[in-house]
Amino acid sequence: MKKILLISDNLPDQINGVVTTFKNLTRVAQHDGYQIISIDPRYFSHCDCPGYPEIKLSWPQGLGQMITQANPDHIHIATEGPIGLAARIWCDLNYYDYNTSYHTKFPEFLHKIYRVPMFLTYAYLRWFHKHSGRVLTTTNTMVNELRSHGFCGHLVPWSRGVDRSIFHPGLRGETIAGRPILVCVSRISREKGLDDFCQLDWPGSTKLLVGNGPYLAELEEKYSDQVIFVGSKTGTKLAGYYANADVFVFPSRNDTFGVVNIESMACGTPVAAYPVPGPIDIIEPGINGAMDHDLKLAAQACLSLSRESVSASSEKWTWERCWKIFQQNLVPV
Repeated sequence: MKKILLISDNLPDQINGVVTTFKNLTRVAQHDGYQIISIDPRYFSHCDCPGYPEIKLSWPQGLGQMITQANPDHIHIATEGPIGLAARIWCDLNYYDYNTSYHTKFPEFLHKIYRVPMFLTYAYLRWFHKHSGRVLTTTNTMVNELRSHGFCGHLVPWSRGVDRSIFHPGLRGETIAGRPILVCVSRISREKGLDDFCQLDWPGSTKLLVGNGPYLAELEEKYSDQVIFVGSKTGTKLAGYYANADVFVFPSRNDTFGVVNIESMACGTPVAAYPVPGPIDIIEPGINGAMDHDLKLAAQACLSLSRESVSASSEKWTWERCWKIFQQNLVPV
């Protein structure tokens, strides 16, 4: 089997889009004779990022030796944190070719959380991805956005997928909750726009927020009388929340894609979102969702949509297609 070395600053048990993507790619790649192995914070001393414990800061001592021992056919650097940075420097110094991916709007994130000027972060990211054989990002919109920030080289739009053995309309059942049922699934952090979801004024509705994160305690304190907080869910339990909602609300303005959107659509639940990168590449207005700068108007528009059409529209999002794009853009070491 050909060996792909995945280098990431994410622990494999974290719940986020990066981990979800590569878990599914690891499974699908085996059918084409590829093995994906990873170097991640498990193998190094690491600590939680101050103020944001889901981000791990590692000291990647011995990384170069680990790369050499892995003897990969391809190297993919998935994140721009300490491990990704060390791998990028080592590969350049040792004339190893590699490709990278851009998953997260870190300039916007760091500005929102720590007030770091975005021009500094974008300068770092341009440098980080400068020597990558390919830079994979989520959509054509993100390709254009990165080019507008001065990224050069080969930028590739890269789709995502849904595991339909888990996410499907058959999980929808009867509920006694007030209607409409509005669900949001997210990492609970400040940059996700979750206050906008919690503040939706819709008498008689039921609002459910699924997820965990550093902003949860503050949200619970502010909105415990308006929102039901159910914690993190995975697998069929998560799919059940999608399927039994009337509308999935995606309030983030800072995501590059939002796998949660297509998971919801696969369950037949339309998506209400702002008209920003991510949603504008996923939502087909009048078919599987609605976009508006007023989230309530977008959610109300979703109520008239056919759940069958919503589910059918999601069938183009497959992990097999995601893998094919990834495979076609690998570069030999």
